[in-house]
Amino acid sequence: MYKSIIAISVVAVLAGCQANKASTGTNSVNATAQIHSQSAVEAETQRLNAWFAEKYEQEMQMSPIMMTIYGRKDKYDQIDDVSEQSQKRQLAWLAGTVAELRSQFDYSKLDDEAKISYDLWLYDYEQEKQQAKFFENEYVFNHMFGIQSFFVQFMINYHKVETIEDMHAYNTRLVKGSDAIIELLDQAQSRAKKGIRPPKFTYEGVINQSKSIINGAPFIESDKDAPLWSDAKRKVQKLIDDKKISQTQGDALLAQTKAALQGEFKASYTALINWFEQDMANLKQQDGYGVGDLPNGKAFYNYRLADQTSTNLTADEIHKIGLDEVSRIKSEMIQIIEQVGFEGSLKEFFEFFRSDPQFFYENNDEGRQGYIDDSIAYLDELNKKLPDYFGILPKSKLVVKRVEAFREQPGAAQHYMPGTKDGSRPGVYYAHLIDMTSMPKNTMESIAYHEGNPGHHMQLSIAQELEGIPEFRTKAQFTAYSEGWGLYSELLAKEMGAYKDPYSDFGRLSNEMWRAVRLVVDTGIHAQGWSEEESVSYFMNNVPINDTAARSEIRRYMIMPGQATSYKVGMIKILELREHAKDELGAKFDIRGFHDTILGGGAMPLSILERRVNTWIEEQKRS
Repeated sequence: MYKSIIAISVVAVLAGCQANKASTGTNSVNATAQIHSQSAVEAETQRLNAWFAEKYEQEMQMSPIMMTIYGRKDKYDQIDDVSEQSQKRQLAWLAGTVAELRSQFDYSKLDDEAKISYDLWLYDYEQEKQQAKFFENEYVFNHMFGIQSFFVQFMINYHKVETIEDMHAYNTRLVKGSDAIIELLDQAQSRAKKGIRPPKFTYEGVINQSKSIINGAPFIESDKDAPLWSDAKRKVQKLIDDKKISQTQGDALLAQTKAALQGEFKASYTALINWFEQDMANLKQQDGYGVGDLPNGKAFYNYRLADQTSTNLTADEIHKIGLDEVSRIKSEMIQIIEQVGFEGSLKEFFEFFRSDPQFFYENNDEGRQGYIDDSIAYLDELNKKLPDYFGILPKSKLVVKRVEAFREQPGAAQHYMPGTKDGSRPGVYYAHLIDMTSMPKNTMESIAYHEGNPGHHMQLSIAQELEGIPEFRTKAQFTAYSEGWGLYSELLAKEMGAYKDPYSDFGRLSNEMWRAVRLVVDTGIHAQGWSEEESVSYFMNNVPINDTAARSEIRRYMIMPGQATSYKVGMIKILELREHAKDELGAKFDIRGFHDTILGGGAMPLSILERRVNTWIEEQKRS
C-alpha cells in the first residue's frame, strides 16, 4: 500500500516538474533531487524486504511444526528441536541477523513501512535475549497447552494426509514427538530440582490428559479407539477411498502407526505420567501460587509483564489501572440493571445473572449444538456490517467447533486457531462445551465477536493475507496487540449495532470487567502473594461467573504469568489512539481507514503501533 503512495507521489512530482520547467530552474533541480531520493528509498526498501524474505525462510526451516501449521509440507516427517542447545543456537543465529541488518542497510533510506519492519526485527531480538535469561523459569508442561496435549492436537488437526508419503511422515512424527516429550520431561525434572514446579492442579491436568491420550485401542484392549489411533485410521481410510493406495498398503501403514503408538509413543507418555505422579509429593503448596514465590521469580514476572503488554508499566501501575477500570465498568453495569428493572443489589443481580435457567442451554448435546448454532448466527449478522467499518476484509472462512474431547475442560476459555493463507483450512473458534452450566448465553455474543469477527479471526486472517510487507510480519505475534484488538472488537460490535438484548450487553460488560479484574488478580497473584482462594473470591465478587469458570481462569493466570494483563492494556491503547486520531483529524477521520491502519501492518508492539497510527494521521492531514 505504501509503495502505491510512493508511486503516486513520483507521478505528481513529475507533473509539477514539467509544469514549472520553463519558469523556475531551481524548482526543477529540487524536484529532480526529490525523485532521485524517492528512487533511493524504494531501492533500499526492496533490498531490505528481499533480505527479510531470505532470513525469515531460514527461520521457518528451524520449525517444521510452524511450517505445517502454515500449510507447508517442508520437513513433514520432522518436528522442532526442543532442546536448550537448539534455543541457544537460534538466539545466536538471530544475533547474527541483527548484526547484518545494522551493517548492510541504511535506516534513513527506508520508507516508513520498512522502518517498522526493521524495528520489529530488532524488537524481537531484544525480547528473545530477555527470554533466554529466564529459560528455566518457564513451566515446561502445563494443563492448558503443554506438548502432551498440543502434539496430539497438532497431528490430528494440522498434519494433513493426502498421499502415502504424508502418512509415512505421520508415523515418523509419532516417534519424534515421543522423543521431544522425553527431552522436555528431562528439562522439567532439572527445573524441579531447582525448586521450579508448577502448581498441583497442573500436575493433575497433565496426568489426566496424558492418561486419556493413551486410553483405548491400540494401547489397551478396548472397543473405543484412542484419539491418535482413530485419527490415523480415518486418514488411511480416506486414502483408500480416494484410490490413492490399496487396502494392502493401508494395512501396512496402520501397522506402522500401531507399532509407533504402542512403542515409543506409549513409553514417553507412561514416563511422563509416572514422574508427575511421583513428584507431586514434593510440592510445597496444595493450592496455586504465583511465580514471584519461585527462584528468580520477581525478575521473571517483571519480564513477563513487559513482554506481554509491550510496555514499561510496573505491576503496581497495572494493578491500579485494573482497580480504576473495575470501578468504571461497575457504574455502567448498574445502569443496565436499572434499565431492565431489576430490584436488588449488584451482587444479587450477579447471582441472578449467573444462575437463572433462562441464561443457559441444556447441559446435553442439543444444548451444545445450540451454543454453536447461535454463535454462528451472531457472527453471520455482524459480518453484513463489516464493510462499513473496514476497507480490508479477510478472505479466510471461519468455523465454530467444540474442543476435542481429550483436551476439553469444564469452564476453560474459548479460543481461536488460525487457518491457512490459501484458505484450505479455515480459522476455528473453539468452545469448551463439556459443562454448559459454565457457558452462559448472555456472554456468548461478545465472546463470538472476540474470537471471530471482527476479533481474532479477522485480525489474524488479514495479517497472513497481507501483501507488500515481509512475510515475518504477517505471522508476528504480540499479545497486547492481538488480545487488545480482540477486546476492542467486543466494544466495536456494540458500536456496529450488536447486543440488542440488554442482558447480552451486560454480558459484554461482564467480559470487559473480566479483563479489568485480570489486571488486579494477575498482579495480585504474582507480585502481591494472593492465594488461589483470595483470587477466586475477588473474581466472583466482580464478575458474574460461577466458581468453576472463575477457578479455571485463576489457574490459567498462575501458569501464564502476565498474559492476562495484555487484553485491557492493549484495548486501552487502541481506544486512546482512536480518540487521538479523531481529535487530530476532525471531519477527516474515517473509521475504516483507522481500522485498516491498525490491522494493515500485522501485529506489533503498542509503541510501534502508535507510531504507525500517527503516520496515518499525518498522511490524512495532507490529503
